[in-house]
Amino acid sequence: MITIIAGTNRNDSMTLRIAQVYHGLLSAHTDDVHLFSLQGVNVWERSGELTAVEARYLVPAEKFVFIMPEYNGSFPGILKLMMDNSDIRHCWWYKKAMLVGISDGRAGNLRGLDHMTNILNYLRIQVFYNKLPISRINEEIDMAGNLLKKETAAAMQAQAEAFLAF
Repeated sequence: MITIIAGTNRNDSMTLRIAQVYHGLLSAHTDDVHLFSLQGVNVWERSGELTAVEARYLVPAEKFVFIMPEYNGSFPGILKLMMDNSDIRHCWWYKKAMLVGISDGRAGNLRGLDHMTNILNYLRIQVFYNKLPISRINEEIDMAGNLLKKETAAAMQAQAEAFLAF
């Protein structure tokens, strides 16, 4: 199972739009792809809601796709909070992950990708080498979720297909 995590809890985010694109790309090759958004989910404490998320999206996953917007030179704290409050051994250990950074600036959340790589390595997760930073996100995808640049669409397609073989 592959779980795509839209790494922000903001409403109407570009992060969720990009996560939906990846869901489509990966679903074209396998039926076992699930999209999990932090929007509206209480991860502030280890609650019944978080354990339900674990049971549905995290524990059964063999691979994760993290779509992470840039927040203050890293990724959203709500994503880290969800990870910190989860059952680390069952949710994360010895799995695989692919990282996609997005930003409205020009670096595509490179610092956040590096930060998350270090955290995932600590959690014994093997991180896919092809990390995709997507810069100037407002020029890359429209409000309906359509990709605007062929080059970006091709890079996302190639990354997703290679991750399936990882």
